[in-house]
Amino acid sequence: MDKEREGDQAQQSERFLTFYLGEEYYGVSIFAVKEIIALMKTTRVPKAPDYLRGVMNLRGIIIPVIDTRMRFNMELREPDMHTAIIIIQIGTDQIGFIVDRVEEVCTTTPDQFSEPPEFGGQISANFIEKMIRSGDEVIMVLDLSAIFSPEEMAELEAALAGKG
Repeated sequence: MDKEREGDQAQQSERFLTFYLGEEYYGVSIFAVKEIIALMKTTRVPKAPDYLRGVMNLRGIIIPVIDTRMRFNMELREPDMHTAIIIIQIGTDQIGFIVDRVEEVCTTTPDQFSEPPEFGGQISANFIEKMIRSGDEVIMVLDLSAIFSPEEMAELEAALAGKG
């Protein structure tokens, strides 16, 4: 019976890539992460939303790069040696998110999950899918489908197509 319960827990566990923006700890499903790269030069796109840092050419694929701090209305800061870009798959699109520091891949179980609060944090709770209790820390798991409205996704795609 114990082995059966352990098997059930293993099947229900989820893995998240965790990262920091300032002092706030975030996570995204590991299945959405394509890769992690060092901060690299981007090309600015005219008439693009302010939070779109630009685009980069990653092995022949043009990827929009989002200034995550700006997108979440956080105070901007200069990049340092820990600043990275996480390439994330959202629907059929790959988007780069600039983060202050990538932390680790953590494996969680359902008993660690909580619903997001209705207040607090520097970003809207609408972007938070769930919270994970991990030791003394709380990881806010981003709801990737809620980061951009359909209109914003269309605006991004138009800017990238040169129609902005």
